[in-house]
Amino acid sequence: MNFLNRDMIIYKTPEEIEIMREAAQIVSRTLGLIAKHVKPGITPLELDKIAEDYIRSQDAEPGFLGLYDFPNTLCISINDAVVHGIPNGEPLKEGDIISVDCGSIYKGYYGDHAFTFEVGEVSPEIKKLLRITRECLDLGIAEAKAGNRIGDIGFAIQQHAEKNGYGVVRDLVGHGLGTSMHEEPQVPNYGRRGRGKKIQNGLTIAIEPMINMGTEKVVQLDDKWTIVTEDGLPSAHFEHDIAIINGKPEVLSTFKYIEEALKKK
Repeated sequence: MNFLNRDMIIYKTPEEIEIMREAAQIVSRTLGLIAKHVKPGITPLELDKIAEDYIRSQDAEPGFLGLYDFPNTLCISINDAVVHGIPNGEPLKEGDIISVDCGSIYKGYYGDHAFTFEVGEVSPEIKKLLRITRECLDLGIAEAKAGNRIGDIGFAIQQHAEKNGYGVVRDLVGHGLGTSMHEEPQVPNYGRRGRGKKIQNGLTIAIEPMINMGTEKVVQLDDKWTIVTEDGLPSAHFEHDIAIINGKPEVLSTFKYIEEALKKK
């Protein structure tokens, strides 16, 4: 599935980046609210309603609802689901992991941000998968600096994931972000150093490692949305919005609201 707008890269002004920062922060606060409610017994549809109500309370609109005809506010992908899961009424179970991807539209600009949550207690193997995927995100962000190439981001993510024995999804990628949810450039989670488009000030992108415990291969379910691992093993997904400012990557979104909520649980 490739939703990218194939037009050229649209570099953002400082004023546009500040609007995008608020769009991203709305999503960050939404995910922090979701973190308070993730537990065995709650349903993805209940989480979806919580997210939609909060986003609308912030003078924003849900970024995913109706986008490409997607039916909900959140993409909720459970266990072997990688991304694009449609929320349903089946309660979460102890030991599940759920990747929650959320978008907002604020003053015409998108925020797009994801986190994989543990439901109750999960196995040490799952905890390691989540930890390594978050480390992949941080390593990718560190390479998003002026003068580098998009391939440097993917190279850093791929090396760390594969060093730990995990599969890096090829069929889905990160992307540019702005007044469209998906802009150029594509930001793969794999690549070669020095390849791809040059990173410059004003670039705004979503970096989103999708890392599988087993094979990198994925398949799409009959609902035409949900992407799952081919071997049925778990997958993790973490995502931040990044702007290149003064040559360096600045993270517009944050996990702090999630971390604060999880500490209180």
